[in-house]
Amino acid sequence: MKWLCGFANANGGVLYIGKNDNGETIGVKDAETLLEELPNKIRNTMGMVAGVSLHLDNDKEFIEVIITPYPSPISYHGKYYLRSGATNQELTGNALDEFMLRKQGRTWDSVPVPYLKVDDFDRDAFRLFREKAISSGRLTKEDVNISDAELLESLSLTENDYLKRAAILTFHQRPTKWFLGAYVKIGYFRTNADLVYQDEITGSILAMPDKVIDLIYTKYLKGYIRYEGLQRIDEYPVPKGALKEAVLNAIVHRDYSTGIPIQIKIFDDKIVVYNDGILPDNWDINDLLNAHRSRPHNPFIANTFFRSGQIEAWGRGIERIKEECIRFGAEEPVFKSKGCDVVTTFQWDNNVIVNGTKNDIVNDIVNDIVNEKNDIINEENDIIKDGNDIIKDGNDIISKKDMILDAVLQIITKNENISADEIAKQIDKSLSTTMRHLKTLKKEKKIEFFGARKKGGYRIIKKSS
Repeated sequence: MKWLCGFANANGGVLYIGKNDNGETIGVKDAETLLEELPNKIRNTMGMVAGVSLHLDNDKEFIEVIITPYPSPISYHGKYYLRSGATNQELTGNALDEFMLRKQGRTWDSVPVPYLKVDDFDRDAFRLFREKAISSGRLTKEDVNISDAELLESLSLTENDYLKRAAILTFHQRPTKWFLGAYVKIGYFRTNADLVYQDEITGSILAMPDKVIDLIYTKYLKGYIRYEGLQRIDEYPVPKGALKEAVLNAIVHRDYSTGIPIQIKIFDDKIVVYNDGILPDNWDINDLLNAHRSRPHNPFIANTFFRSGQIEAWGRGIERIKEECIRFGAEEPVFKSKGCDVVTTFQWDNNVIVNGTKNDIVNDIVNDIVNEKNDIINEENDIIKDGNDIIKDGNDIISKKDMILDAVLQIITKNENISADEIAKQIDKSLSTTMRHLKTLKKEKKIEFFGARKKGGYRIIKKSS
């Protein structure tokens, strides 16, 4: 009965009596009696009608009970059950409240809150919303050139004379007065048990993403400094765009009914974002990671963030995080769902700076050692690749190397500012082999590299007359 109740409260389901867990028919005793009693018991205990039928498989009888999803909540002896994945869970507390709201066609953030007026809000969050909405192009100046009360109404954040929970979270200066966990806690850890220092970001959740990212990148993360000409560039192990998208996802889609804040743990080699999040019914982490439609847990909060230009409305948050990491040259984060937690982990190697560059000193030492050690092996592999079985003939190796160097010189002569990648393609060699040839030509002062590290190229050194 509990399982049938769980089916009805979810997306329906089928229960077989007389089959084992492998789907093999093992038969059932008193099938005729069950066929008569089950429909009556289901109707009397839960007030719903089920399809109960008898089947025969290899002279063995089994019963099939079909339950369709019910629009209203179904209880069994005063308790509510919900089928979730492969489990059947009894709903209590916040989970039961959330379930009841959903069955009524409401969401947690749509519930109106009494005794609160627009005059109780300060103006900062409204000003921020207008600025972001206009700059993103989601709304025009004419759209937002209205009173704050009219703005809340246009965002569907009011109901009759009341403001919705979403209005408090997005625009009120102290949402924690109503919802205890409506803030972000950030901590720097040496180990999981060794907290060094921490901060809390409070206030309107509309302003939280920028505040969180600014604090993390100014106080918590170590930047690597490099220069392109006179311009100083700070590089970080995690791209800001990816981390901000992860923070936005946590803020917009979290379960604010738990009273637990978003927690961001920062270590020397990783950032972990913990968020109380409820996946949509019948979803697991794989559904979240693959292409999917937008199904926000807090649709009114999500709509406000969308109108402000901070998120999209296509369910592409995870995809955008991955794309930003790939573009930046950083490792993609790991996403996990543990109980009521959705956990996002960004990890990096402290010896490697993002964008494909290393610490200059470490890079020079390591590359020199590796290149010197592998010179003979790489030259041998290049000769084999070209089909020339002349590994032991030193004169032929030198001759072939000279031919390659001449070819590289001709390529650079015809196309100055050409990159090493493009040269490697044209001479049909690996990038590491091409770099050694370029190094030889640079030592012979025949070519030089100019421009920025990532965007520069090679050119011929012209001899002065």
